[in-house]
Amino acid sequence: MQVVVAHKGAREHFLAARALHRGGQLCRLVTDWYSPWPARWSGALASLAPWAARAVGASTPELPRSKIIALNAFGLRSRVRLRRAERRGRLLYAMRDDDAAFARRVSALRLPAHDVFLGFSYAALEALQAERARGVLTLVDQIDPGRMEWDLIREEAERWPSYAETSGDPPSGYYERAEAEWRAADAVLVNSAWSRDAIMKRGADPAKIEIIPLAYEANDSTESISRPNRPLTVLWLGSVILRKGIPYLVEAAKRLTHEPIRFVIAGPLGIRVEALKEAPSNIKWLGPVPRSETARVYREADVFVLPTLSDGFAITQVEAMAHGLPVIATPNCGAVVDDGRTGFLVPPRDVVALAAALRRFVREPALASSMREECRATAARFSLEAYHRRLNEIIEKRQRLRTS
Repeated sequence: MQVVVAHKGAREHFLAARALHRGGQLCRLVTDWYSPWPARWSGALASLAPWAARAVGASTPELPRSKIIALNAFGLRSRVRLRRAERRGRLLYAMRDDDAAFARRVSALRLPAHDVFLGFSYAALEALQAERARGVLTLVDQIDPGRMEWDLIREEAERWPSYAETSGDPPSGYYERAEAEWRAADAVLVNSAWSRDAIMKRGADPAKIEIIPLAYEANDSTESISRPNRPLTVLWLGSVILRKGIPYLVEAAKRLTHEPIRFVIAGPLGIRVEALKEAPSNIKWLGPVPRSETARVYREADVFVLPTLSDGFAITQVEAMAHGLPVIATPNCGAVVDDGRTGFLVPPRDVVALAAALRRFVREPALASSMREECRATAARFSLEAYHRRLNEIIEKRQRLRTS
């Protein structure tokens, strides 16, 4: 069985392609950018230009170049177009057109013989249609909960006007592309029950949906740094945006200003700078952190916090557990946290519950360390091998259904 994987960007650091290659099943990876330069340059470039570091780092030594079709000229032009569109407030319009252009290019490629095509949402429709017409089994990975998430973000912007401006309607055809992809594919892959339920509300066929959790492999030491007699250090790592629940963490931090606890917020700001003025002094804003530095940031923390309102999966919670950090999350993402054993689950938008969960770790100083080994064991279950097994199960099931 040979599989073609096609997606824009590195997509979980080429997770699907790496898993299939390890199993001898990768026919080709098609992407709009694959670095032609040594990955070791990314660390040196990170401090100068984060975008350049990302561009150089978009590669993996696991995949032979002979298996990769890199549409780099298209990818470079695409990134220029998207930056220009973002400055004009037209980013989603440009993304919609760019996704369609990528899918058309993939559909026109003369690929080696293969049995399965795996595309990724918004940038797969035309390729899915062409592959299915050729008799190939077609899968689309829905990378997020779709239109529901847009509506949720708009609601949050109205609730927290000091953090972000209210967005209007998405451009015509943007989410409709994803819904057409669900119809064109033999199966729709999602990373969580949260995403499954969200796309079912938008008309996705439940019989087509398959849940496949993401995977994480640590490349650096995951041993935490012991610093006794210091405040509890709570880490947020990821984009600082409304969807991730940043206002609720800020409000919880305000309730904990008299506790021995500090918050470290690492990630690019996707909120108004003015909103930072509302934050209490127990929050430290690091800004973007290069991939080469994330392991250190995890090791210096005691607890990881993810008060997300919506995530297709949120791989950061697995990364945190791999470093021995218990996680405080909501149910609106991948099912990773075992409540009370590897952290705590709190309702989304519930500042009181979030503050109470954080206070538990202050009141019980040994609690975080007592969860450490269970956290590591949980993270180990989200392995590349587990992802590969699940993907094979889905493919075999869908092949049986086609022939029955």
